Amino acid sequence: MAGKTLNYFAGGNTARGFHSLFDSNLQGLDRLFILKGGPGTGKSSLMKAIGAELSEKGYDLEYIHCSSDNHSIDGVIIPALKAGIVDGTAPHVIEPQAPGAVDEYINLGEAWDSKALAGKKEEITSLASQISSSFATAYETFAEALKIHDEWEKIYIENMNFQKADELTKKLIQTFYRNMKLNKTPSVKHRYLGAATPTGAVDFVPNLTEDIQKRYFIKGRPGSGKSTMLKKLAAEAENRGFDIEIYHCGFDPHSLDMIIVRELGLAIFDSTAPHEYFPSRDGDEIIDMYDITINSGTDEIYAEQIKDISTRYKNKMSEAISYLARAKSLHDELEEIYVDAMDFEAVERIKENIRSELLLISEKV
Repeated sequence: MAGKTLNYFAGGNTARGFHSLFDSNLQGLDRLFILKGGPGTGKSSLMKAIGAELSEKGYDLEYIHCSSDNHSIDGVIIPALKAGIVDGTAPHVIEPQAPGAVDEYINLGEAWDSKALAGKKEEITSLASQISSSFATAYETFAEALKIHDEWEKIYIENMNFQKADELTKKLIQTFYRNMKLNKTPSVKHRYLGAATPTGAVDFVPNLTEDIQKRYFIKGRPGSGKSTMLKKLAAEAENRGFDIEIYHCGFDPHSLDMIIVRELGLAIFDSTAPHEYFPSRDGDEIIDMYDITINSGTDEIYAEQIKDISTRYKNKMSEAISYLARAKSLHDELEEIYVDAMDFEAVERIKENIRSELLLISEKV
């Protein structure tokens, strides 16, 4: 039977620039292959191929998806083997913690024709510059969208009953954790619930919560206390020794969108756009922050102001996504140059070396 696959993002195109959460997901690995090489050198394909084979052998996998390319992955982790393979090129530069002993650089650049690439130097440099500029403009535009979002939040914050928000949080802490406390150091993984990609917002909520028995769908408005409550629930889980997955907002990494405590079979997440879901299984429950914490009639009183803010925010977000799409298009052109200069038989040999070592590790586990 094939193993189960968990999908998530560990890097995000955010209002605060590219923001990496890779480190916490690589903790505890005894073997990590860090792939180096330009676009089109086969990093994602290599990881997918090895992952597919190990999955067929029954190993559970974690696929770290690329927020800048919907069809690529940035890493594959095999928890049972305490091993992984990651793309260590910019912008998610990953430095070895124990070179040779745990981490090993794999240079796929060894498989390209340097002379062929030298002849394309000006084109490569131009495309790289345009890609960098497109990302910079996207991040600036996301930052502008965040300022508009802050206007939105301000309306609800000024009409919020903080006492009721605190009471709700305390009630959930008691419901979730009761008097339980585990005598161990918890595993804490920081990830993204979703990401802004060249095709728009993408998330993996259904996959991440597939095996969760109890799911809480938080409904509400910007500024209604969703992230603050999640931070308090996450801190309580960690203090009590529970392993926890903390999912940050792909737009603003300072905010949280979801926590999962698999030892308790529960997940609680912000279920508003762009990752809006509704109960579909027995045990699913809605928590309406607007109904519980916001003064009645706030939506109606500020309807015109909210409509204006919402329109400006959505337009700015669409504009930012367009710059990500442009960066992707330019990246595709750059990839073609490298693909034409690659010796994929050499890449295949590199893949086989990594595969062989992972299979050797599996024999010892």
